[in-house]
Amino acid sequence: MQNSHRFFSNTDCEYFPCHKTRRPERFNCLFCFCPLYFFEECGGNYVILDSGVKDCTTCLIPHTPEGYDHILGRLKARFAEIRKAGLEED
Repeated sequence: MQNSHRFFSNTDCEYFPCHKTRRPERFNCLFCFCPLYFFEECGGNYVILDSGVKDCTTCLIPHTPEGYDHILGRLKARFAEIRKAGLEED
């Protein structure tokens, strides 16, 4: 896959890949920090540590080519919920 608006692989990054993977050629760096981190339910593979911190170490969703569609879908759905809630308050 080539670098584009949907996929970018920064193999020169000192942390590449930042998650263990058997397929580094499919590792997407576009969402270096997952935009869904603060979602209560993001759809990813995470655990909540005793400290309350969300540990996404084993989640590869943002780092796959398909992750772009997953993340944008979740963001669009959440924005629609926020807009609807705002309209109901008026």
